[in-house]
This record gives sequence, C-alpha cells and structure tokens, in this order.
Amino acid sequence: MTTTPARAADPAAASHVVRIEVRPKPGEPDPLAASVHQLATESLGHVTAIRTARVYLIEADLDDQAVARIAHELLADPVSQIPVIGAGDRPEDGAVIEVHDQPGVMDPLAQSTRDAIVQMLPGLQRDGVEVRTGFRYDLHGTDASSQALRAFAQTALANPVIHDIHLQPFRPGKSPRESSYVLHVTHAPIRDLDDQGLMKLSREGHLFLSLDEMHAIQTYYRSVAREPTDVELETLAQTWSEHCVHKTLKATIHYREHQSEIGNRKSQINWSTRPGHTVNDDGSITIHNLLKSTIMAATDRLMQEDHFRQWCVSVFVDNAGIVKFDDEDAVCIKVETHNHPSAIEPYGGAATGIGGCIRDIMGTGLSARPIANTDVFCVALPDTDDVPTGVLRPKRILEQVVAGVRDYGNRMGVPTVNGAVCFHDGYRANPLVFVGCVGLMPIDKCFGDPQPGDRIIALGGRTGRDGIHGATFSSAELTGTHADEFAHAVQIGNAITQKKTMDVILQARDHDGGPLFGAITDCGAGGFSSAVGEMGDKLGARVTLETAPLKYHGLSYSEIWISEAQERMVLAVPPNQVDRLRALCDAEDVEMCDLGHFGQTNDAGEPKLVLTYKGAEVGRLSMSFLHHGIPTPTREAIGSVPKAVSEPGKEADQQTRTLADILTALLSHPNIASKHWIIRQYDHEVQGGSVVKPLVGPHQDGPSDAAVLRPKLSSDRGIAIACGLQPALADPALAEDADAYWMALAAIDEAVRNCVCCGADPTRIALLDNFCWPGCDDPYQLGALVRAAEACYDGALAYRTPFVSGKDSLNNQFTTDDGRLIAIPPTLLITALGLVTDVTRCPTMDAKASGNCLLIVGQTTGELGGSHYRMVGGDAADNHIPKVDLHRGPGCAKAVAGLIGQGLVRSAHDCSDGGLLVAAAEMAFAGHIGLDLDLQDLPTHGELDTVTACFSETPSRYLLEVAPRDLDAVIHTLQQAGVPFGQMGRFAAHDRLTLRTPRDGPILNLALDDLRDAWLKPLDW
Repeated sequence: MTTTPARAADPAAASHVVRIEVRPKPGEPDPLAASVHQLATESLGHVTAIRTARVYLIEADLDDQAVARIAHELLADPVSQIPVIGAGDRPEDGAVIEVHDQPGVMDPLAQSTRDAIVQMLPGLQRDGVEVRTGFRYDLHGTDASSQALRAFAQTALANPVIHDIHLQPFRPGKSPRESSYVLHVTHAPIRDLDDQGLMKLSREGHLFLSLDEMHAIQTYYRSVAREPTDVELETLAQTWSEHCVHKTLKATIHYREHQSEIGNRKSQINWSTRPGHTVNDDGSITIHNLLKSTIMAATDRLMQEDHFRQWCVSVFVDNAGIVKFDDEDAVCIKVETHNHPSAIEPYGGAATGIGGCIRDIMGTGLSARPIANTDVFCVALPDTDDVPTGVLRPKRILEQVVAGVRDYGNRMGVPTVNGAVCFHDGYRANPLVFVGCVGLMPIDKCFGDPQPGDRIIALGGRTGRDGIHGATFSSAELTGTHADEFAHAVQIGNAITQKKTMDVILQARDHDGGPLFGAITDCGAGGFSSAVGEMGDKLGARVTLETAPLKYHGLSYSEIWISEAQERMVLAVPPNQVDRLRALCDAEDVEMCDLGHFGQTNDAGEPKLVLTYKGAEVGRLSMSFLHHGIPTPTREAIGSVPKAVSEPGKEADQQTRTLADILTALLSHPNIASKHWIIRQYDHEVQGGSVVKPLVGPHQDGPSDAAVLRPKLSSDRGIAIACGLQPALADPALAEDADAYWMALAAIDEAVRNCVCCGADPTRIALLDNFCWPGCDDPYQLGALVRAAEACYDGALAYRTPFVSGKDSLNNQFTTDDGRLIAIPPTLLITALGLVTDVTRCPTMDAKASGNCLLIVGQTTGELGGSHYRMVGGDAADNHIPKVDLHRGPGCAKAVAGLIGQGLVRSAHDCSDGGLLVAAAEMAFAGHIGLDLDLQDLPTHGELDTVTACFSETPSRYLLEVAPRDLDAVIHTLQQAGVPFGQMGRFAAHDRLTLRTPRDGPILNLALDDLRDAWLKPLDW
C-alpha cells in the first residue's frame, strides 16, 4: 500500500479540527447501546432504539487522503465498524447526546490515537497533533425535553465533574492553547494572623490543617523571620495531611470508658501489659502513639522470635510490607483506600487507586514486579433512596469503580484475583474503595537509599493539574459542594503509560553490573512534594521545577510541585548511570526528566529542601521541620456502646417464614450473593500463575474463600490472598452490644480462616490493616478506633500473624445541605497474605464426591447480633454479637491447616456470612453434588434452636469434606488438637439439599438448582 504523507509540519500552517465518528455496522451488536437502553426508557419514556458512535476530534495539518487513512485504517475495524468523516445525521425521530471529556482531563485513548497517527503519517510531529475523544448516543423514538435529556445523561452517561454534555454533535474550533506561565512568587502572610485568620487560611487554602498545626507553622516562620511562599505551605499541608502522615493513629490518646461501660468490658483488654500504655489513677489510659503501641507493637513482639525475624523482611518502613517467599525472592503487599476521589468520580477514583497501589509495589525496595491485584468495595444497598445532593447513586458508583479497577488492571496485565463487596446504607454518601497489589522481587533488592549527589529522575507520565490537593482533600470530610470545589483533585489514569514505565524500571533494576538506581518511590499523594520530600528526608534535595514535562502550558511552580498526576515514579540515580537509564527509556518510549539532585544542606549541615523555577528560588524548607515538626497533641477518646450513626439495613416484612424462605433470602442477600458479574470482568488468568480462582467448581459457580497464586511457574510454592470484613458487628442498628473491638477480631479471624481453607500455612500469614472511620474529632468514634486497634494487637499475637503494612482513611462522613451527618459504620478491612508450601494440595470449597462426609470444626454459639439473618428481617432471641475466642480460634486454624497439609481434606469452606446452612449449600451447589445435613452432632455452646444453629455467624468455624477412608484419621487428629468438631452429614448422589434435626426430623428439602439460582440472582437496583 502506498503511504500517504501528511502535509509537512509548518508552525505557521493553520491546522483544523477533523471530526470522525466510528459506528457499529448495521446488524452488528452495539453493547454500549444495549447497556443504556433500559435506563433511557426508564428515564425518558419510550425509546425505540439507541445507536452509539465513538467520536474522534483531531486537530492537525492533514489533507483529505490522510484523514481517510486515519478513519478507515486506524480507527475503524473493517469487519464490524464503519467510519463517518464529519458529523453523522441526527435521528429524525429522536435526539442526540454527546459526552466529551473536559479540557485537561486525561484521555488515554486520545493519547494512544495521537501516537498512532504520528507513526502512521511521516512528517507529523507529536506536538503538532491534538486528539480528543467522546461518545455519541442517538436516541430514536423519543420527544424528551432538553432538560430531561441532560438529566438522563448526568445520571447514566456522564459525570459533570469531568465531562461536558452536548445535545447536538459537538463541533469545536481549534483547541485553546494555554499561555505560558509568567513567574510570580506568591507569599502567604501568616506571622501576624490570629486564630480565626489561621483557620480561614487553612480552609480557604485547602490546607485542612488544625489550629495547633497552623500555630506550629506560624512559629516556624516567625523563627526564620519571613512569610512562607505558597509552595512551602502546600508542601507542609501535603506532608502533614492525615492521608500521608496518619496523625490520628500516631497521636497520644487519653482513653476512658463511658461511665455506663465501667466494669462491663475490663476483662477484654489488659491495659497494664501493653507497651506504650499508661494506666492513670482515675482508671483512664494514656496511649503514647496508638499505631506504634498496638499494631506495630504486636509485630515488634513477634519479631523477637527468629521465626518471624527471618521471615518478615521489611515492615512499616516502605511503600509495602515485604515477607520472604523462598531463598531467592520475597513477596510484598500493599492495600490502599481511594474513597473520596471515588465518591466524586468513581471510574477515575478506582482506576487511579489501583494504579497507585501498583506503583507502591513498583516503588518498594528497588522495585517489585506486580503479580496480583485485589479490591473490596463498600457501597449503599441497591434499594437506597435517600441519596444526598452532590452524591452519585450506588449503582452508578459500584459499576464505575468495578470498571476502573478492571480497565487499569487488565491493561497492565496484572490479574485481579480476590475481593469482596459489602452493602450498607451507611455507605450511601461515602463509598469505600479498597485496592491492593502483591509483588515479587529478588530478596537482595528489598532495600534502597539515595546517596548525596544522586540525580532526582522522574519517569513516566507528564504533570498536569489533575490531582491537585488530592492528599488534603482525601483527609477532609465530604459535603455536597466537594464535586465542584475539588474537581481538580480528580484524576484519570493511563495504564499503558504505567506498563511501559514498569518495563523500564524492571530492566534498570536487573541491569548487568547492578541496578541503575539506588532508590525509588512512587509519585502518589502529594506528587513530587511527597516523593522527593520523603526520599530526601535525611539528605536534603534541590529541585528545578521547570524541567518537569507538562501535559500543557501554563502550570505554576506550585502546581508542578504538588500535582498528583498519575503514572510517575521518582528515582535516585548516580550521575554516571543517567545515560544508561535514558537509553532504556528511549527504547520503551518512556519520558524521563532530571529534576535536580539529592544532598542539599545549610552551613550547619542540616538537610534542606530547595525549590527553584527558572533560576528563582521559590521554596526553602527545613527537612527536619517538614517531617518531624508536626505537633502531636493529646486527643480525647471515650469507649462506649455506640449510638446509631447510620440507619439499619432494609428489613423484610416481618412474617412467619420457613427455613427454606430464610435460606433463599440469605443466598440472595447482596453481601452473600454471587459477584460473578464483577469477577468475570477481570482477567484473573494473565501471567499464568492463578491456581485457586475467584470462582471454583466444575462450572465455576462457587465462591472461593481465597485466591492462590504460583508466582514462580518453576516452583509449586505459592501464596494465598484473602480478606476479612465485619462492619456489622460495630453497627448498633444490628446488635445491642456492637463493638469495634470484636468487629476487628472477627475480621482478623475471617481473613486467617479464608487463607487456611485454601491451603495456607497459619504460621506464615501476614496481615494488613485498612481503617475507614467516621470523623475522629468525635471522642466516641475515636474511642471505637482505639478499641479496634487494641483488638489488632490481641489478634495478631493470638493468631501469630504480624501486621506488615496498613493505611487509614478517617473522615468518611458527609454533611448534607440541611446539616444532617451521614457517617459510615466503623470499618476495618484485614487483608491476609499466606504462604502455601505446595499449591498442588490446595483444596477448594466445592464438594468433590458423593459419599464423602461433611464435618464442622469449631463451636456454634447462640448470638445473632450483626448477622445476615438479622439483616433479612429475622427476629433474634439473642441480639448480642458473637465473639472470637482467642484460644480456640487459632487452635482450629492450626488443626485444619494440619489436616489439609496431610491431604486429608477434599474441600474446605469457611463458615461465615449467613452461617452454617448457607456455607453448606454453597459447597453443595458449587460441586453439583447433593448434601444430606444432620444437626445431631453440631458442637454448640448451650442448647440452640434450629434457626440459631443454622444461621448463627460464630467465628472460627470450618466446613470440611472428608473421604470415608480418611474419616478416622481426621477424627483422631481433631481429638488430639482438642478442638470442637462434629460430623454434619454426607454428600449424596442426588441434586438436593436436605436437613434433619434431632428434635424435628426432616425439615428441609430443596433443589440445588433453586439454591444456585437464588445465589446468582441479579441485584435489584
């Protein structure tokens, strides 16, 4: 084919904007149209049909032949699509809606298209081509008003925070060119401000610092006899934000029990034995650094033993926790939250959340290769009606956060293997988005440090205005105005840019002769200010801001420094290695820039951070003050049974229901029902290491307890990844004694149990904590946080599972226009990473053969508080929460792991959400094998009625499938271990679930297909 050249690039030539639409051919499926047709009909009335098109707006100096080539050869698939140059005709019987990204919003497709056009047409320069993309929706058969069309578009098609909506084909002129920035160093007078003025500056400047913190800054600038520049204030705000420094968990806390609770809970916590705790004369407790005195203290205590000291390579000091995998390699893991950005723009918030977590792995030690992603979403119930002004509906949020994680992980080639979804009305104004990543790295590359004279090298994406104030915004309480006030904090990621950057970094790490860099970190919250500021803590740094590549002209020095624009990494590179690194970047088409050097001190040798812009000094800060100058006042916390801060779940009509009705309702509950519609969007097979998948069984229609990966395909050694999440146990609407202490222990127990069920060694399980809490300015909420942290200390020591990393998000509440406070329930996600000695011995939860026996390990108690049985409207005689037995729980885990290690267990399933009957039903229908259950030998604490026995969610219980030939050996082992157990029935050669009890005989007989259908029931939005 003859190449059609573009017209020669002439800076004086007048380029124009070409519009190209790409549509499905007539008769070809249009999935995008199908996905919105029903919503359009519900919103607008009758809509006969919808047709969609991808719109490309290309600004370049192109002739007609070049435009035709781009349209037909590059943008359209000749088999299934047709391109239209210009705007296609409007439907005669309907309307047009177009959705386009706002100027400045990251558009990855546009970037890829621009690069492809430059490669296709010789003579074009990259800077001479601008591309924007959008979507066109032709709605046939509707006479809806413009107001109705725009409202529908905002509900179903667009997010006004990042999108423009047009009700006709968009025909822009030339793209606006931003003028170059003219240097003007801005100072913020602070030395003479009174308290009111300090707090006004903090709020209006989006610093979100406390009065004590503003006083500390004021004192510092009085000592240096000058006013701060704007970039200095921004740097302090980013570094001192709750998001970056975790100042609540590190605070000194004065804790006391509420008067009504004194005497009720003293036996739970032995305060006098805890490090960093002082028992005062009045019975109150002073906790010196909550994080260090609880979660980190438990790990420190475990690491006094050689067993853990050798296994835990790096904890709480890097971007991710690192544990030893084998003699050559280590695995690292990090889990983050990205809640506030996802509340405003769910797709971008979740995508940049998982992208940032992957970058954490890339920036750990001397870089790890990402091998797996995880995600957990907490959203409002499907039938939630009370959505405040400024908040997106829960369906939109869930669909978009799933899409964000899906697109980013799939495009980077990192499998998403484990997760969960939790529904609760308390999340209607503050969705929670937890994202995690696991990496593999050589064990001799787990540490790095910059050296004086190292160049500060940035790799990857360009810097733009997206993400400005992201760290401080994430540390603030949401209101209905945040979508407008913090639109600049929203980011859209580009996974392809990050993939190329990762390829360069791994090549540079494994370069012949040794790594080309001595330290690396991700450019996440706070942008360059955090990345360079943290790396240069002990050395100081000098940064020339004008050298950073920009997405567009016009950024000020302050914006360049604090922007959190995505896909950027910062490396400390010896000067003699810079050219070698640049050659790798050129080969992979990755941008690289030199921002300055590490090693900047004053005359006294104190490390300084110095920022310049085009020769002018715009910032100078003491590294000691930046990282250690934040005040740590004592905060007041009160421990109490919580008052209802969130509404209870929607309950079913109170009426007499059969056991079959309750079981079906539980299997259909959003928390328990299948998440296959999410799971199947993720690629969990990429990299070829997935052993136990998210869905298991002969037809992949059973819920796996954990994921198991084989990181090195040459070895049978593996890792299990699981999570634990039990916010209902801290929700007073569901239990009269709701308590964050027991909620946290239940989450730890669940995470360990899930890992053990899939073959993990309980002596080699590491934990991560992610606290998401309402505002901790409330002493009662802070008291609940204290109790949860204390539970982490107790749980880690009891289960012998060190915490290796964590993250918190402590302002998850929303003030409505009329002043109502909507707060999330206290939520703690526990993530567990366990080593698997031999992945070929990993059981899955689906039943394997008729004739096998079903055993339960663990004791069932009578508490139904916080249970899903209560959530579906069940009455409970005992509405207290179940409590973890810190002796029996670890014993059950050890016993079950021993049986699995001996190959005596055919399938294993944790008994948790929904209780015994739900877990047994899942095993049966996942294996497509009938099950005859009998409660005769159920080990219980006291006499239980049938409903309680079936639906209690007592922790630390396991269901095990055992072949008859192995039954005696299993029973002997469990007896020797001294754990409660009982035989619950047999799997059978029929397709039903039956149940009998000692008192009532046969009381249940249901078809497995009906149970499976209930579990697979789509969410009723």
